Amino acid sequence: MKKEIRIVDYRPEHGKAFKEMNQRWIEKYFKMEASDHKALDNPEASVLEKGGAILVAYYRDAIAGICALVKLQDLPYDYELSKMAVDPEFQGLGIGSVLAKAIEDRAVSLGGKTLYIESNTILGPAMKLYRKLGFKEIKGDWSPYERCNIYLLKDIG
Repeated sequence: MKKEIRIVDYRPEHGKAFKEMNQRWIEKYFKMEASDHKALDNPEASVLEKGGAILVAYYRDAIAGICALVKLQDLPYDYELSKMAVDPEFQGLGIGSVLAKAIEDRAVSLGGKTLYIESNTILGPAMKLYRKLGFKEIKGDWSPYERCNIYLLKDIG
Protein backbone atom coordinates (compact mmCIF):
# COMPACT_ATOMS: atom_id res chain seq x y z
CA MET A 1 0.00 0.00 0.00
CA LYS A 2 2.82 2.42 0.81
CA LYS A 3 4.01 2.19 -2.79
CA GLU A 4 0.72 3.83 -3.77
CA ILE A 5 1.55 6.90 -1.66
CA ARG A 6 3.16 9.74 -3.58
CA ILE A 7 4.57 12.87 -1.92
CA VAL A 8 4.57 16.17 -3.82
CA ASP A 9 5.42 19.76 -2.99
CA TYR A 10 2.56 22.10 -2.13
CA ARG A 11 1.06 24.13 -4.95
CA PRO A 12 -1.56 26.89 -4.57
CA GLU A 13 -4.32 24.46 -5.60
CA HIS A 14 -3.57 22.47 -2.42
CA GLY A 15 -4.52 25.42 -0.20
CA LYS A 16 -8.14 24.34 0.22
CA ALA A 17 -7.15 20.79 1.24
CA PHE A 18 -4.51 22.12 3.65
CA LYS A 19 -7.08 24.25 5.43
CA GLU A 20 -10.00 21.80 5.37
CA MET A 21 -8.07 18.71 6.48
CA ASN A 22 -6.46 20.54 9.38
CA GLN A 23 -9.60 22.40 10.40
CA ARG A 24 -11.48 19.07 10.48
CA TRP A 25 -9.21 17.44 13.08
CA ILE A 26 -8.67 20.62 15.08
CA GLU A 27 -12.42 21.22 15.46
CA LYS A 28 -13.03 17.55 16.25
CA TYR A 29 -10.80 17.72 19.34
CA PHE A 30 -10.25 21.40 20.11
CA LYS A 31 -11.14 24.83 18.75
CA MET A 32 -9.53 26.87 16.02
CA GLU A 33 -7.14 29.46 17.44
CA ALA A 34 -5.61 32.62 15.99
CA SER A 35 -2.37 30.79 15.12
CA ASP A 36 -4.38 28.16 13.23
CA HIS A 37 -6.11 30.80 11.13
CA LYS A 38 -2.79 32.51 10.40
CA ALA A 39 -1.16 29.29 9.18
CA LEU A 40 -4.14 27.83 7.34
CA ASP A 41 -5.46 30.99 5.69
CA ASN A 42 -2.15 31.93 4.09
CA PRO A 43 0.30 29.01 4.05
CA GLU A 44 2.49 30.74 1.49
CA ALA A 45 3.24 33.64 3.85
CA SER A 46 3.22 31.69 7.12
CA VAL A 47 5.28 28.70 5.97
CA LEU A 48 6.77 28.84 2.49
CA GLU A 49 8.07 32.41 2.39
CA LYS A 50 9.78 31.90 5.76
CA GLY A 51 11.94 29.03 4.54
CA GLY A 52 9.62 26.11 5.21
CA ALA A 53 7.80 23.63 3.04
CA ILE A 54 4.44 21.94 2.77
CA LEU A 55 4.23 18.40 1.48
CA VAL A 56 1.13 16.70 0.13
CA ALA A 57 0.51 12.95 0.19
CA TYR A 58 -1.52 11.43 -2.59
CA TYR A 59 -2.97 7.95 -2.31
CA ARG A 60 -3.57 6.81 -5.83
CA ASP A 61 -5.02 10.01 -7.32
CA ALA A 62 -6.57 11.57 -4.21
CA ILE A 63 -5.08 14.00 -1.71
CA ALA A 64 -4.81 11.85 1.40
CA GLY A 65 -2.66 13.92 3.74
CA ILE A 66 -0.72 17.13 4.13
CA CYS A 67 1.95 18.48 6.48
CA ALA A 68 3.96 21.67 6.98
CA LEU A 69 7.63 22.05 7.79
CA VAL A 70 7.99 25.40 9.54
CA LYS A 71 11.36 27.15 9.78
CA LEU A 72 11.57 28.26 13.40
CA GLN A 73 12.58 31.81 14.21
CA ASP A 74 12.01 32.23 17.94
CA LEU A 75 12.98 28.83 19.35
CA PRO A 76 16.37 27.14 19.69
CA TYR A 77 15.34 24.43 17.18
CA ASP A 78 15.60 24.41 13.40
CA TYR A 79 12.26 23.19 12.05
CA GLU A 80 8.82 22.23 13.28
CA LEU A 81 6.66 19.42 11.92
CA SER A 82 3.30 21.19 11.94
CA LYS A 83 -0.26 20.97 10.68
CA MET A 84 -0.12 17.29 9.78
CA ALA A 85 -3.48 15.92 8.72
CA VAL A 86 -4.57 12.68 7.10
CA ASP A 87 -8.04 12.50 5.60
CA PRO A 88 -10.17 10.08 7.68
CA GLU A 89 -10.91 8.07 4.53
CA PHE A 90 -7.20 7.24 4.23
CA GLN A 91 -6.21 6.72 7.86
CA GLY A 92 -4.59 3.40 8.69
CA LEU A 93 -2.71 3.15 5.39
CA GLY A 94 0.63 4.46 6.68
CA ILE A 95 0.21 7.88 5.12
CA GLY A 96 1.11 9.77 8.30
CA SER A 97 4.32 7.78 8.65
CA VAL A 98 5.35 8.35 5.01
CA LEU A 99 4.48 12.04 5.26
CA ALA A 100 6.40 12.55 8.53
CA LYS A 101 9.46 10.80 7.08
CA ALA A 102 9.29 13.00 3.96
CA ILE A 103 9.08 16.11 6.19
CA GLU A 104 12.11 14.92 8.17
CA ASP A 105 14.04 14.26 4.95
CA ARG A 106 13.16 17.75 3.68
CA ALA A 107 14.33 19.33 6.95
CA VAL A 108 17.65 17.48 6.64
CA SER A 109 18.03 18.58 3.01
CA LEU A 110 17.51 22.18 4.14
CA GLY A 111 20.29 21.85 6.71
CA GLY A 112 18.13 21.19 9.75
CA LYS A 113 19.62 19.48 12.78
CA THR A 114 16.49 19.33 14.95
CA LEU A 115 12.81 18.68 14.28
CA TYR A 116 10.31 19.94 16.86
CA ILE A 117 6.62 19.17 17.47
CA GLU A 118 3.95 20.76 19.64
CA SER A 119 0.94 18.54 20.22
CA ASN A 120 -1.61 17.24 22.70
CA THR A 121 -1.58 13.85 24.38
CA ILE A 122 -5.27 13.33 23.56
CA LEU A 123 -4.16 12.65 19.96
CA GLY A 124 -3.26 9.01 20.63
CA PRO A 125 -2.42 7.87 17.08
CA ALA A 126 -0.24 10.95 16.51
CA MET A 127 1.61 10.40 19.80
CA LYS A 128 2.23 6.76 18.87
CA LEU A 129 3.55 7.79 15.45
CA TYR A 130 5.85 10.49 16.82
CA ARG A 131 7.37 8.12 19.36
CA LYS A 132 7.78 5.39 16.73
CA LEU A 133 9.67 7.91 14.59
CA GLY A 134 12.08 8.66 17.44
CA PHE A 135 10.72 11.91 18.88
CA LYS A 136 11.38 12.43 22.60
CA GLU A 137 9.42 14.56 25.03
CA ILE A 138 11.11 17.77 26.12
CA LYS A 139 10.20 20.51 28.60
CA GLY A 140 8.43 23.51 27.14
CA ASP A 141 5.84 26.20 27.81
CA TRP A 142 6.07 28.55 24.84
CA SER A 143 3.36 27.38 22.47
CA PRO A 144 0.97 29.89 20.88
CA TYR A 145 -1.70 27.16 21.13
CA GLU A 146 -3.84 26.72 24.23
CA ARG A 147 -4.29 23.05 23.33
CA CYS A 148 -0.58 22.21 23.43
CA ASN A 149 0.36 20.04 26.40
CA ILE A 150 3.40 18.18 25.06
CA TYR A 151 6.60 19.18 23.26
CA LEU A 152 8.69 16.72 21.29
CA LEU A 153 12.10 16.89 19.64
CA LYS A 154 14.20 14.72 17.36
CA ASP A 155 17.83 15.20 16.42
CA ILE A 156 18.03 14.75 12.66
CA GLY A 157 21.50 15.92 11.72
